[in-house]
Amino acid sequence: MQFFGHLGKIVLMVKEGFRKPENGAVYWKEFMQQCNDIGIRSFPIVFIISLFLGMVTTVQSAYQLVSPYVPISVVAGILRDSSILELSPTIISIVLAGVVGSKIASELGNMRVSEQIDALEIMGINTKTYLVLPKITAALIMVPSLVIISISLSIVGGYLAGVFSHILTHDQFMKGLIKDFLPYNLFFALVKAFAFALVISIIPSYYGYYVKGGALEIGQASTTSVVVSCILILCMDYLLSALLL
Repeated sequence: MQFFGHLGKIVLMVKEGFRKPENGAVYWKEFMQQCNDIGIRSFPIVFIISLFLGMVTTVQSAYQLVSPYVPISVVAGILRDSSILELSPTIISIVLAGVVGSKIASELGNMRVSEQIDALEIMGINTKTYLVLPKITAALIMVPSLVIISISLSIVGGYLAGVFSHILTHDQFMKGLIKDFLPYNLFFALVKAFAFALVISIIPSYYGYYVKGGALEIGQASTTSVVVSCILILCMDYLLSALLL
């Protein structure tokens, strides 16, 4: 019953958030701020993780391909499909759930505890539209963008590791990279990215918006939001894979 209680409050929060803003300019400023927090500030960690994911995938794939009957160019194909289908969408989203999700939950929780949300509501401002909606819309734009960048960086990292470690040549890598490529895989990766973006933005917003207590409860809400977001991302990863692949 507690699960359905949380689910109902989340649905109502999102529903009330999708209302016409009172002042478009103020909401646009908040939206751009969230794009900066979710996208631009998360880029360094995405860059590092994606680059090394590609390097590690290339080295380990080459290590496992010990058969002389398997062309070494297959390593590039494995790197490409692994990055598109699983590594970049899922791992980057889990990282963002920790980095971005904890920030959203603690930010809203602090505003709730310090009664800033109550003050905004007294002034007649729909706080769910002003505080929650910009986070959701910014995540829907920035998370898929970061996933696309991550896929590209993973392939670049795999290329650097493969060529400079003499695992395979430039021509072998490019041959394996374009062989049997399915554009549908990119569509699948974007579907996962949009679904994970909703989780990353809605779940922390819910736990932060409805927090009660003080500083200790804010920390607990932030931790809980990250754990729940990661679990939901993994569950949705399996469901989407079973339905779309």
